[in-house]
Amino acid sequence: MATENDKRIGVVLMNMGGPTADYAVRPFLNNLFRDEDIIKMGGGKIQELFAKIISKFRAPNVQEDYEEINGCPRGCMGNKHCLNRKNSVVSTCCSPINSLTEQQRRALEKHFKKTMPEQHVKVYTCMRYWLPFAGTTMDDMVEDGITHAVMVPLYPHFSWTTTGSSFRDWESTRKEKFGGQAPWKEFHVKNYHLDEHYLSAMNDRIDEALAGMNEERRNKTHFIFSAHGTPMLEVRSGDPYTAEINQTMEAIMEMRGYDHEYWLGYQSKVGPQKWTQPNTAELVERHIEYGIKNFLMIPIAFVTDHIETLYELGVELAEDLEEEGYDFEHITVMPGINDHPDYIQALAGQAMDKLDHEINVETGTNPQSEKVSA
Repeated sequence: MATENDKRIGVVLMNMGGPTADYAVRPFLNNLFRDEDIIKMGGGKIQELFAKIISKFRAPNVQEDYEEINGCPRGCMGNKHCLNRKNSVVSTCCSPINSLTEQQRRALEKHFKKTMPEQHVKVYTCMRYWLPFAGTTMDDMVEDGITHAVMVPLYPHFSWTTTGSSFRDWESTRKEKFGGQAPWKEFHVKNYHLDEHYLSAMNDRIDEALAGMNEERRNKTHFIFSAHGTPMLEVRSGDPYTAEINQTMEAIMEMRGYDHEYWLGYQSKVGPQKWTQPNTAELVERHIEYGIKNFLMIPIAFVTDHIETLYELGVELAEDLEEEGYDFEHITVMPGINDHPDYIQALAGQAMDKLDHEINVETGTNPQSEKVSA
């Protein structure tokens, strides 16, 4: 009979990843556009050709964007598998998502060591479109002798285009490596968009942003929640993402006592399909036309700062508004929750909820936090 100490737990944080250098931008984009969960072209040679063409033409502009928000200006802060770290290279074009996901991994592992000192728990990262890929993470887990694995997406809201894509890629890679039998018992966290610790982290970041304003500006500021858009085809097919986004926004504002006016927009549209509306930039423009001049942009569903938050909201939005002649006073972007202690607590609670019948530990998490079955 295996004892508690014989059980070796692996918690896998799943994220999209980002390019780590200029040469990585084009293959990163190619991996992204090849994903048939995002671009519905049925896979195969046609999608392969589409991905090659669009990644070739988009790469130069996207590279410039990543260079402006370079996440590792003084050396690699990313995962141990990052080639910059292995080769001692200081990149000028590294997505901040890499170093920030590594911070989340380290913070979560530290949390487990503190709250579960008798239990072996290792935390890994698995990126969907750049290093480390699923196969590499699995190799690490085999080497560490993992017996129980929990997949925890860094996407609080479930969508087939994000969490679903990561799960599918993980499963297909696992089958290729191990056939029908995984070396560990495997569990999946699907969503946690109403987890109290996640909501608390979001509200704390909002308060931090408001604290940097004087009282007059704070009272005039309107909240613009901004989520990554999704094709309406996904919404009509039953994807729960947009409904969960709305639930999170309302839960946050209820916790705040509805202290500010607030709206929801969608950003980062790709391709010709009709996407969720309103577009975030157009929503801000409409408010400016009505005389509203101060905004707090709240990246909802983005738990790790990357190009959508730091560049699209933090740089591009204001630059585009100024170029188009819109008159506004302040646009503040809420920092991502990243490794906020409450968010780390949320991740720990969600992971351990999946193992409550497998191990006998107390993690100190809130028993009222939302549990979602695999």
